[in-house]
Amino acid sequence: MFKTLTPQITTITNSAELTTDARLQQICELLKENIPHYDWVGFYFKNGDKNELKLGPYAGAPTDHIIIPFGKGICGQVAVSNENFIVPDVKAQDNYIACSITVKAEIVIPLFVNGENIGQIDIDSNTPDPFTKDDEHFLEFINAEVAKIL
Repeated sequence: MFKTLTPQITTITNSAELTTDARLQQICELLKENIPHYDWVGFYFKNGDKNELKLGPYAGAPTDHIIIPFGKGICGQVAVSNENFIVPDVKAQDNYIACSITVKAEIVIPLFVNGENIGQIDIDSNTPDPFTKDDEHFLEFINAEVAKIL
């Protein structure tokens, strides 16, 4: 599944006629529509000089979490740790911000530009413990492609 999506991701990121946000939106929609356990897909970015993340393009149900302070929730922790974070069971996490009662698992991969963590891709799943190393590597690939256009 990831192998078939890889060239599509590259095509989207190379679509110079589209704005960056339009390309990110297409990536979110492609992932949500083609990967059964990706129920919400979005990008968060560092909000200027503030120690907080701001929601960027996403696909899935609307969220109230437009701004997330550094350190808060899974996304906020990744903004501080600069490391991938896979949560097989969100109920087992003390520092989890619930977006929806249907969410069972989450994966967040930081997005680096010139060595700086400037954002992340965030995936929520309504399936318990669905994420593997393959998901992690695929999302790292996506972030590397996205970094080229930021």
